[in-house]
Amino acid sequence: MSDKTPLCVDLDGTLIHSDLLLESFLLLLKRNPLYLLLVPFWLLGGKARLKSEIASRVALNGAALPYTKPLMTWLQAQKAGGRPLWLVTASDHRLAQAVADHVGWFDGVLASDGRTNLSGSNKAAELVRKFGDKGFDYAGNHRVDLKVWAHARKAIVVNAGTGLVAAAGKLAQVDHVVPPLKGLFKSVTKALRVHQWAKNALVIVPLLAAHRLSELPVLIDGVLAFLAFSLCASSVYLLNDMLDLEADRQHHTKCNRPFAAGRLSLVFGLVAAPLLLASALLISWLLPIKFLLVLAVYYVATLLYSFGLKKVVMVDVLALAGLYTIRIVAGSAAMAIPLSFWLLMFATFIFLSLAIVKRYAELFAMRQQGKLKAKGRGYQVEDISLLQSLGAASGYLSILVLALYLNSPDIAKLYAQPKVAWGLVPIMLYWISRIWMETHRGNMHDDPLVYALKDRISLLTGLAAGVVLYFAT
Repeated sequence: MSDKTPLCVDLDGTLIHSDLLLESFLLLLKRNPLYLLLVPFWLLGGKARLKSEIASRVALNGAALPYTKPLMTWLQAQKAGGRPLWLVTASDHRLAQAVADHVGWFDGVLASDGRTNLSGSNKAAELVRKFGDKGFDYAGNHRVDLKVWAHARKAIVVNAGTGLVAAAGKLAQVDHVVPPLKGLFKSVTKALRVHQWAKNALVIVPLLAAHRLSELPVLIDGVLAFLAFSLCASSVYLLNDMLDLEADRQHHTKCNRPFAAGRLSLVFGLVAAPLLLASALLISWLLPIKFLLVLAVYYVATLLYSFGLKKVVMVDVLALAGLYTIRIVAGSAAMAIPLSFWLLMFATFIFLSLAIVKRYAELFAMRQQGKLKAKGRGYQVEDISLLQSLGAASGYLSILVLALYLNSPDIAKLYAQPKVAWGLVPIMLYWISRIWMETHRGNMHDDPLVYALKDRISLLTGLAAGVVLYFAT
């Protein structure tokens, strides 16, 4: 005989690997960061009031949430057996209803209403009122749910450790357990994008270009600049990923990012982002003030990029190219090495080409999936041929700048055999041509610099360039 006891399911951390209050808060900030000033006043009216004010100003996409798949499968089986399912959550009723409408299984929704925060004791009292003491089963994930399990017939413990399972078992019969996701350390390093710190080695480029690598004090300043930029960049990555959750969840690879997939709590991001930025600023105090100013410009530029520039066609790739180039400017400021006009122009054109590679690769993947427009971007799939032309042209312009530099009087100041350095031109022509060939074939990583660091041919090309420079010196 099938079980007809109502099964009440918590939302945050249980049905989904996330928290709708934080999700909606981030949606609010993305809509207008100035709303942050109103949050303390809303909170004075209580947590339920805060949730209501935020929910009234955002639109939640119920399909773009990281659902707990094992629980969803189990709930489907329960529903198929004729069991009534209720969504019972401390989230605001508008957001909860959006989730219930998407799922389509729930017979009813109980949620916070702007006056009562339906959590802990309040949730327990409401369920007892509606279903009676021991008249319902409850699925939850947090210690606050122990107050509900004390009045439940059976407990379903989701995304929690063995300690909570044991505690719930003392209050009700544990009927089903869904273990938490594993790999926290991997998720943290992936969210920080430690693998992309290699891009920040660009701050050392002025040191290499000036042939001053053997000067230890200058090198130490370069290492400090690298650390500061890496911590600052990770802070930005966290913020960007949290603000871009919906778009990332609809992307073929970005959906696996820790926040988008629900493998890492948004609380971690909201705490770690400012701490990383503060650490970067502390390191910056050990360097010239010009470096701190450049770092500040980088951070503001990345915020502008996250909040809107990335949605504007062509402005986004110019911004990306600028964010790459500013790393070289930062290195120059940190080590007090005059910035070469030639280096700046070369970097601008080569990074613009690589930024367009990044957009081209995204559009190529969308064309393969049959999509017409990039979510959260201003591009359409039909733009792909034009982007290829613009990107290749920019890449070749960077080689032209390199050739003009090699033919200028400046080259003799640094190289004993300037004519040998001309070997860089065919090497770079080959590399940028191959990068675009691989992109055209759909083999490009989302980030071309990361791709180059992993690509054997690119590494051999870099080695060949190093050999040429060695014999030219």
